[in-house]
Amino acid sequence: MSDLLHVASVSGGKDSVAMCLHLQELGIEHQRVFMDTGWEHPDLYAHLDYLETVLGPISRLSPRLPELEPEVLRDVEVIEALVGATPSAFVRWTVYKAMFPSRIRRWCTRELKVRPFLRWVDTLDADIVNAVGIRAAESSSRSRLPERELMPGAEHIEVWRPLLRWGETDVIGIHKRHGVRPCPLYLQGSNRVGCWPCIQANKAELYQLRDDGRRMTAIRLLESLVAQLAHARAEAKGRTLVVSPTLFQSPLRSAAGRRPCWPIDDIVLWASTERGGRQISLNVSWGREAGCVRWGMCDAPHGPSVGGAA
Repeated sequence: MSDLLHVASVSGGKDSVAMCLHLQELGIEHQRVFMDTGWEHPDLYAHLDYLETVLGPISRLSPRLPELEPEVLRDVEVIEALVGATPSAFVRWTVYKAMFPSRIRRWCTRELKVRPFLRWVDTLDADIVNAVGIRAAESSSRSRLPERELMPGAEHIEVWRPLLRWGETDVIGIHKRHGVRPCPLYLQGSNRVGCWPCIQANKAELYQLRDDGRRMTAIRLLESLVAQLAHARAEAKGRTLVVSPTLFQSPLRSAAGRRPCWPIDDIVLWASTERGGRQISLNVSWGREAGCVRWGMCDAPHGPSVGGAA
């Protein structure tokens, strides 16, 4: 390796954008990369186009795709057409594995983000400083992370977390200072912007999902296809699959026990409930007001840039 190259991992979310703006203020030249899962919200892709006008070029890295049987691929292409991503790495890997990612088995991060990044790095003749927009305030586990460390198994890559001690007010402040708009999903109540939906989506994000008919249909078809493949593989091994896999695990526990997997329609219905899922809310606004309050844009949910807001 001959040179030192700073690479910023850009998700399109507020922290990674703030990090890029911070690097600019520090005068650190860097390349920007986005790992495209093929499962993102259309607003995020549009926001990435906007960010390129502000930050500069963003390289979009795509995962390798698994081989699928022709009859399965036909069903997959129907789902991809609904998602608007052809091909969709998330859809294809989920079908290939006959398994959805979960909080315990986060294979989506490994297959769709880490491996594409490492393959891209291998094409470079440089030692890499990979800047990531992680903040300690986000979780107890992140609060224990060091600001710098070597990536396990890739000692030529140093992971740098320049925003580790920042608060959300610092993140919003640097957006305002540079007149950069946040991703519209935040103003609609989302806490995160990666994957639509992410398996860690909150109620606000899941509630928004019900208005996206194409994505809902895609998820129904994907759940049906994955369940069919999972049952067939279990039978081939002489086993019986008790539960059909779905995108989301149960958000609730009760005296009657826990349903480990909920179909997407049940999950979205739950997102419109209050009091632990016992009562349907007639006026759901999960996080939407808080989103625009944080950004000072309450009067304009889809309004002007932060720098130009009243």
